[in-house]
Amino acid sequence: MNNNKLNGKIDNGYRFESLKEEIADYLNVKDNIKTGIADYDRIKFQKRKIINYLNASEHDWNDYEWQLKNRFVDPHDIAKIICLDNEEISKISIVANKYRFAVSPYYLSLISPDEAGCPVKRQSIPSFEEMDDSGELDPMDEKGSSVEGLITRRYPDRLIIKVTNICGMFCRFCQRRRLIGEFDTSCSVEKLKRALDYIRSAPEIRDVLITGGDAFLLPDFQIEWLLTELRKIKHVEIVRFGTRTPVTLPQRITKDLAAMLKKFHPIYVNTHFNVPREITPESKKACEMLADAGIPLGNQMVLLNGVNNNADIVRKLNQSLLTLRVKPYYIFHPKTVKGTRHFWVGIQEGMDIMESLRGRTSGFAIPTYIVNGPKGLGKTPLLPNYLLYIGKEKAVFRNWQGKKFEIPNS
Repeated sequence: MNNNKLNGKIDNGYRFESLKEEIADYLNVKDNIKTGIADYDRIKFQKRKIINYLNASEHDWNDYEWQLKNRFVDPHDIAKIICLDNEEISKISIVANKYRFAVSPYYLSLISPDEAGCPVKRQSIPSFEEMDDSGELDPMDEKGSSVEGLITRRYPDRLIIKVTNICGMFCRFCQRRRLIGEFDTSCSVEKLKRALDYIRSAPEIRDVLITGGDAFLLPDFQIEWLLTELRKIKHVEIVRFGTRTPVTLPQRITKDLAAMLKKFHPIYVNTHFNVPREITPESKKACEMLADAGIPLGNQMVLLNGVNNNADIVRKLNQSLLTLRVKPYYIFHPKTVKGTRHFWVGIQEGMDIMESLRGRTSGFAIPTYIVNGPKGLGKTPLLPNYLLYIGKEKAVFRNWQGKKFEIPNS
C-alpha cells in the first residue's frame, strides 16, 4: 500500500479519535442528565399523588382550565406532595406575602421531592432567599419604555403588547413579578383597541410580540380577535407570541388553538425551557402540535444559578429541544430583579458555556447569549472572542479548539 495513503488513514484515524475526545466528558455524563421523558415514571408517580389529593380525574388533568383553577398557592398543600418541613412552610408563607406564587399541578409533578436543590422546585417554589432586596423591581425600565399602557417599545420596527398577568406558574426569577399583583387579570378590550390604534399610527412597526404574563392564557376567541385586527394592519408583517405554556401548562396547547393560529401566518412562538427535566411527553406533544401547524418555535433560556449554570445541562437541553423542533434562540443573562439575587451568575459563566458549545454540537443547538442593557438599553449579544487581530492585510482568528489561522483582509 502507498505510504502516503497509509499515513493519511493513520492521520485521519487519529483526527477522528481526537474529535471524539473533545466531547468524551459530555458523553460520560449526558445520560445522567435526565429529561422528563427519561424520568417519566417518577413524574407519573407524583402526578398520581396530586390527582388523588385533588380528587381529580385524568380528564381533569388534561384540561388546562382545571389546571389553572387548581394551581397550588398554599405551602401546606404543596407539603402533601413534596414533603416540606414546618420551617420551610413558614418561610414560604413569609415570602408569599411579599411575592405572589402559584404552581400548576402539572408543573408541581415535575419536582423531584428527594433531590436537594431540584431545579424545577427552585424555579417554582418560593425561597427565603427572595427576601434579599438587592436589585430593582423594574431594572429594564419597562414603565419608562411604555406607550398606551400595554405597549413596551425599545426598537425602531417592533414592540411588545402585554395582554395579561396570568401564568400557569409564576417563575421565581420573573422580570415582571411587579405586574403579577394579587389577582389574575387580562387586559380589557378597550385597552387592546388603544394599543392597536397606536400600531396603526406607526407604519414603521413590522413585528409585534404578544406577551404577558403568558400570551396563550387569553382565551382562544380573544387571541383570534387580536390576530384578526393585527392582520388588518398592512405594515405588520409578523406576529410573535411569548409563552411558557408548553413548559408549565402544556394542556393549553390544543388542536383548536393550533388550527386557529395557523390561519394567521406568519406566526412565531418563543417558549421558555430552562432544564431538560421540563421536556416531558406532554411538553413534547405541545411543541409538536404547534410545529405541525407550521409555527417556527424558539427557546429563550434564562441562565440561573443552581438551575442551569452548567455547560453539560445547557448542551443536553439544547440538543433535546431540537428533537422537539424547537430552536435554541437566546440564553438570557439574569436580570437584576429585586428578590432574585440568588439566581444571579457571572457573565464569565455564560461566556464559558457558550465556549463549550461551539464546535462540540451543531450550530442549530447554539443560541445567542444576551445581556439586557439596564434602563431599556436593549439586548446586547455576547460571544467568546474568536477574532484575535485584524489589520489592513489580514485577520487572525482562533477556532473552537484554540487553533490559530489567518484570512486575507484585502
